[in-house]
Amino acid sequence: MSRTTAPLGPAEIVVDLDAIRANAEVLREISGVPLIAVVKADGYGHGMVESARAARAGGAQWLATATVEEALVLREAGLDGPLLCWISSPEVTPGATYAAAVAAGIDLSAYSVAELDAIAAAADRAGRPARVQLKVDTGLTRGGIPRAAWPDVFARARAGEEAGQWQVTGIWSHLACADEPEHPANAEQEAVFDEAVALAEAHGLTSLMRHLANSAAAILRPSARYDAVRCGIALYGLDPAPGHTPDIGLVPAMTVRAPLMMVKDAHEGDAVSYGQHWVAERPTTLGLVPVGYGEGIPRSASRPGEPEAAARVGIGGRLRPIRGTVCMDQVVVDLDGDRPEIGTEVVVFGPRSAGGPTAQDWAQACGTINYEIVTRIGGRMSRTHVGLR
Repeated sequence: MSRTTAPLGPAEIVVDLDAIRANAEVLREISGVPLIAVVKADGYGHGMVESARAARAGGAQWLATATVEEALVLREAGLDGPLLCWISSPEVTPGATYAAAVAAGIDLSAYSVAELDAIAAAADRAGRPARVQLKVDTGLTRGGIPRAAWPDVFARARAGEEAGQWQVTGIWSHLACADEPEHPANAEQEAVFDEAVALAEAHGLTSLMRHLANSAAAILRPSARYDAVRCGIALYGLDPAPGHTPDIGLVPAMTVRAPLMMVKDAHEGDAVSYGQHWVAERPTTLGLVPVGYGEGIPRSASRPGEPEAAARVGIGGRLRPIRGTVCMDQVVVDLDGDRPEIGTEVVVFGPRSAGGPTAQDWAQACGTINYEIVTRIGGRMSRTHVGLR
């Protein structure tokens, strides 16, 4: 026997802006230095503009994005105040975009002399000095000024400052292993960062805001806090270092929910979904939930061959495991003989208080990090913001 119904409301992402504001307050208080609220990648899936406003309400003095384009969206939305972005290149970033960023008072991160030259041209085009921060590579070996290039870049930065092309407002870097508090790379990167700061000052670059700590270091490593901390994932209430982070009162801001679309019987031996990787070992009931990888649900959540490790959802106050392969539009969950009403709320993930698993639970089931779970979710889902009125 099965039960189904007419079309229901869509799956949705609900974002609690009051939680983001409260998290910003917690992070600002625990670090004791200004908070740079990172709202890149559409606010880690929470909505960039809305998250930025909530962070500002919670006392974040700075906002930060990855790209110039993201930063310009914040300015267009009326978000004034200090704003940093860190990914651009004179080879791929149009001069008009650089100039728009300069005109909007956005702090541009520079990794090379070529990038500083492009910013100088943009400042001339915009008719005003730029704001520049220097990102140094201290061991992540990703973006940032390579150590061998520090003298040339610092010299060009100082020359441009003397020429009135820009104000150098900060120097920063990024930790590779902050989520592993005892990893020796953390102390090593701090030492290299101190060397970079000393060399920059020797080149005449003074009054620089120094920042190194991400969310994990902001909470776990006081020595890395310097003049400001850059917090992304913790701003949204998620643990930046699972297994190491104390409970400081962060509240997950995102709840993903959907209506239960169908309940049906499964008999012993029935195989479920593509590949028939899960076969019922006894009679049970199954529920159909209208979300799938088209909404950003990872296919790895079903854990073929490891059904007890599969991700779970919350229905009726109980955690229900996914059965069979995640499809593009839907997943099947084991109701263990229960028959909830059609339209019953399914909590895919959210805070514990929502009655389901957390994003961290999903990350563990999928073999990834909670950053990826919240950032990739969306697709055809609607997103609703609550709070902060």
